[in-house]
Amino acid sequence: MTHPNILVTDNDGVFSIEISRREKKNAITGDMYRAMSAALCHAREQHHVRVVLIRGQDDLFTAGNDLGDFLHRKAGDPSAAIPFLHLLSAFEKPLVAAVAGNAVGIGTTMLLHCDLVYVADNTLFQLPFVNLALCPEAGSSLLLPRVAGHQRAAELLLLGEPFDAATACSAGFVNRVVAAGQLMDTALAAAKKLAALPAQSLAVTKALMKRPPERSAIEAMDEEVIFFSDLVAAPAAKEIFSAFLEKRTPDPAKIHGHKP
Repeated sequence: MTHPNILVTDNDGVFSIEISRREKKNAITGDMYRAMSAALCHAREQHHVRVVLIRGQDDLFTAGNDLGDFLHRKAGDPSAAIPFLHLLSAFEKPLVAAVAGNAVGIGTTMLLHCDLVYVADNTLFQLPFVNLALCPEAGSSLLLPRVAGHQRAAELLLLGEPFDAATACSAGFVNRVVAAGQLMDTALAAAKKLAALPAQSLAVTKALMKRPPERSAIEAMDEEVIFFSDLVAAPAAKEIFSAFLEKRTPDPAKIHGHKP
């Protein structure tokens, strides 16, 4: 999992994955994707890790894929980005992103798989796939029209022009735009809030939200009630109910439990 350009930290339930290759504008290589995949697998398996924070620096996220890797790839060659994106899309725990500066290509599309996205006001996004004689990736041809609408997504994906943080926010895949100097504190504060919440409830809620949108409201309700019935009788909920009635602070050990 150790890689000089993928820095990981693990504190207070928040596992941070930092893209750090500043001499190349944080462009991501195959080895970097493999390191991020290993980091996600590690975070998924660790009971004490409750949230993953994906970040760059407060003036740079990533310039996207390293084009040098593309030059040497042949049709049909496996891409190390695919396992990473699959892990990201199916990740059970909350994903928080902190984005600043350039967020190009996959630097934008990976955000469509995150749960909370905080962006600095100096961020410049771009989806230049058509401009590079390529096509959208990371599921963005499905996910971006779903959140932004067809015409807005078409403008961003077909023209491939840079767009600012306010446009990204109005397109629906950014939660909040903040000053660059406040970005990391804002994202970390949100991650810590999530880490303090009952992990099972977070996982169930996220899983329900990622179900196919074609299901009816009745189908969603029927599925929710199955999980709700289990959770309402679980130790975490009982501790929170008891603490509320007894006017005390819930015991974190009883909320989070311990891995056997």
